[in-house]
Amino acid sequence: MSDKLSRHALRVRGYHLDGYGHVNNARYLEFMEEGRWGFFDDHPALIKELRRAGKAFVVVNLNIDYCKAALEGDDLVVLTGIISVGERSAVCHHQVIRRRDSALVARADLTFVLLDINANKAAPIEGQVREALEALTLDKSDFSA
Repeated sequence: MSDKLSRHALRVRGYHLDGYGHVNNARYLEFMEEGRWGFFDDHPALIKELRRAGKAFVVVNLNIDYCKAALEGDDLVVLTGIISVGERSAVCHHQVIRRRDSALVARADLTFVLLDINANKAAPIEGQVREALEALTLDKSDFSA
């Protein structure tokens, strides 16, 4: 597995479930957010560079596919990585995999922009921030549990 790809493990708990006994769709957003924080933990230089530049990631779009149900007690792995970097936005890809059978439970593409914290507006992706993001970019085919 590429070191550009972050891997975050979690167990489905009872409070993650909806009335049908499977993970509530909104919980996957939380699982993926945990995956992104894990990505930052795995790549601390990226966060350091963002802070130095006075920038922050802001989510502007999320497209998610729910593929299989996850149930209480399932052990999941959230794979997270950057798959594209444009002039004003970039895309983070997530896959949620069930460990016992390697089933793809959910996948999502999350588009983010950089927020200039001082100006409180979107900023172009340039300079050392761009270099840091491009250095971490991988292809969707690099995702595997």
